[in-house]
Amino acid sequence: MTEFTLKDFRGVIPAALSIFDENENLDLEATKEFTEFLLKFDIGGLYLTGSTGEGFLMSAEEREKSSQAVIEAAKGKVPVVVHIGDIGTKKSIDLAKAAEEAGATAISSVPPFYWRFNSEQIYDYYKDIAEAVDIPMVIYNVPLAGMMSADMIKDLSQIENIKGVKYTNSDIYQIPAIKEACGEDFMVYGGADELASSNLLIGVDGIVGSFYNLIPDLFIQINEAIANNEVKKAYDLQKNAVRIINYLVAGGNMVAGIKAVLREAGINAGYARRPFINFYGDDQVKLAKGLVELANKYEMKDIYVIDKLREKY
Repeated sequence: MTEFTLKDFRGVIPAALSIFDENENLDLEATKEFTEFLLKFDIGGLYLTGSTGEGFLMSAEEREKSSQAVIEAAKGKVPVVVHIGDIGTKKSIDLAKAAEEAGATAISSVPPFYWRFNSEQIYDYYKDIAEAVDIPMVIYNVPLAGMMSADMIKDLSQIENIKGVKYTNSDIYQIPAIKEACGEDFMVYGGADELASSNLLIGVDGIVGSFYNLIPDLFIQINEAIANNEVKKAYDLQKNAVRIINYLVAGGNMVAGIKAVLREAGINAGYARRPFINFYGDDQVKLAKGLVELANKYEMKDIYVIDKLREKY
């Protein structure tokens, strides 16, 4: 069986959905089925129980069970990184140890949030977690949890077991500076779906995103175009990706929207947990039909989920 390292965690990486049934219960069989769906595409790994994975809406036990189900389904196929971030260091360490025991390639975490923790507290949070396990850690820079400075990331990169950063922000000009300051072996992942092509052009090691659950093949096409130095093609594909993103984000209900479109395409992606508001019945159909109309308007091709919807409409 293939043993992956963080160096193998590259390319297009879905920030995987967590699958709940209509009553908001964790559905482990559907979790495995959805993992198998994602594995049909040439993805470079899976990133679990982060923001898109509704990790903060789950109990610790649910996060562990969901991650374990995905790791079992993905074993030997792609590396898996488990987000273990929480407001308390002890809670995160417990999740980190469970992820390691389940066979995760690495762990990841946002900085501690809610209270305005200072740089020393944030540093200690990451250090304590990184030292509690033997698998590497990827820190996570995202506005929702409070952005860390490039200098802070550099300081954290000196901790022995911290081997990368997921960088989700629009100021991607910081990425080359981070890479230079932390060293070529320090992995940098772009986390803004709208900037996938730009992140790849600027030299990230991989892209991790929400919409890679819905349209992974479109982002794989973007990745391949950049690799082949077909920048104009990548730019045109990125424009289509942004159109899809803007369409589904406009309703202010992104995770529920992605899940609804997948369900309408015949893929069991489950439902979002409250306080997200799900789409049902006519609203779900309307959302999916609108996406098909958008795709037809801009002549989008070779996108599996959209092609499945076209078969219906």
